[in-house]
Amino acid sequence: MIELEGVPELIDPVMVAAFEGWNDAGDAASTAVAHLEREWKGEVFAALDAEDYYDFQVNRPTVWMDAGVRKITWPTTRLSVVRVGGEKPRDLVLVRGIEPSMRWRSFCNELLGFAHELGVELVVVLGALLGDTPHTRPVPVSGVTSDSDLAQRMDLEETKYEGPTGIVGVLQEACTHAGVPAVSLWAAVPHYVSQPPNPKATLALLNRLEDLLDLRIPLGELAEDARAWQVGVDQLAAEDSEVAEYVQTLEEARDTAELPEASGEAIAREFERYLRRRDVGPSGGHATADGTDSPPYLRDNPGNPGKARPPRPPKPDLPGNTGSAGEGEDADGGSGPDGDNPSGD
Repeated sequence: MIELEGVPELIDPVMVAAFEGWNDAGDAASTAVAHLEREWKGEVFAALDAEDYYDFQVNRPTVWMDAGVRKITWPTTRLSVVRVGGEKPRDLVLVRGIEPSMRWRSFCNELLGFAHELGVELVVVLGALLGDTPHTRPVPVSGVTSDSDLAQRMDLEETKYEGPTGIVGVLQEACTHAGVPAVSLWAAVPHYVSQPPNPKATLALLNRLEDLLDLRIPLGELAEDARAWQVGVDQLAAEDSEVAEYVQTLEEARDTAELPEASGEAIAREFERYLRRRDVGPSGGHATADGTDSPPYLRDNPGNPGKARPPRPPKPDLPGNTGSAGEGEDADGGSGPDGDNPSGD
């Protein structure tokens, strides 16, 4: 039995989770949940026992000083609650941690126990993966679910992915089997510039989460950070003609693929977000489209950051054919590794 002392009765609670590691390219997903926790001043009310799920030789504890007293912080997963105000207040249960090293089924069952006790109505898991997407274009974010009814009701893709998976995919399937509605939102991070942070991908995930949950998220300086990030990557790419040519190839493929998709519905959705904001004042490898680990290219050579050259892709024969599409659902090449994928579950 899970004891939840000090947690009040929640209003229409939604659980939003992200995990550092394979499913978190550029730290985009974990940073998004950290942003929600910071902006809405979430307070941690529970933490999973690190001994049960983590190999401390893989995820090492850290030592720090507190008023002259030496303390240790253990790698784990923590839960906090934040209340979103407005005309229709609701609560978010935020789950932020590290992909566990072992006992994944027990890990998911423990999180589902919290979800049950708190009356969670929907679980949204955030992820980010490496994809063949140019840094100069909007970050593709795909929403997927294993629930066909939920897919139709919330305008999501029903995942068909088969292949290696991470904790995001395992947790989503655990939710499905437990009868808890679950959605995964996946941001595609350019594989040639995957080093964290990636505020542009974090911003894209939060924008998609806003649309999904019909709420407004205070973004702080994220928009400015995203612009600064893109300018910095532009400068790095400009230092190498082969990298610049590669980026241009990705841009052409992306633009060709999206030309027919500039629909009235997409334009209306962006305009609604603009009006909403105008009216309300102010480590290791990562998942790729085919589920494998892929090293980043740009920025990963400290001694010569602009000279690590990515492989040059073949010119696409068909619009949008710049890379494998994860679950066969994402034409911009940002597909996901597990039942996750830019469509990833």
